[in-house]
Amino acid sequence: METLDEILQKYRFPKRKIESSVDIEDIQAHLKFDLPEDYVFYVENYLGIDQFIGAEFIKLWSLEEIIDANLEYHIFEKLPQTLAIGTNGSGEFIGIEFEDDNSLKIILSPSIDLDTKYHVEIGNSFTDFLLRLDNGVEWFL
Repeated sequence: METLDEILQKYRFPKRKIESSVDIEDIQAHLKFDLPEDYVFYVENYLGIDQFIGAEFIKLWSLEEIIDANLEYHIFEKLPQTLAIGTNGSGEFIGIEFEDDNSLKIILSPSIDLDTKYHVEIGNSFTDFLLRLDNGVEWFL
């Protein structure tokens, strides 16, 4: 978690000052998988953000926004192995996709045509996703 914490501090992610009215268990109730530890650490301790990291713009939702956003985008219904966690501000969502072998990847995918064939891997963990951005790795070359 040290690497994740360093990135969150470097980009001045806003720390949560009061406890959320939404618990991780509330999100888990909609999922068939457990959320990764690094992502849980982030949403429990930080608020959502919208800013550039490296060359890419990201908007990560706060704990309070995740369920409503996933219901609004029909993610729970159409992509049961995926949890949307934010957007890139250009019509695509950032999500956590869980594989049948219990691994996960962070993906970027269109918000309109919900199909896993359009998922582009942008990290193999939440921390890796932020590290790639911090190191200037662009999503589309």
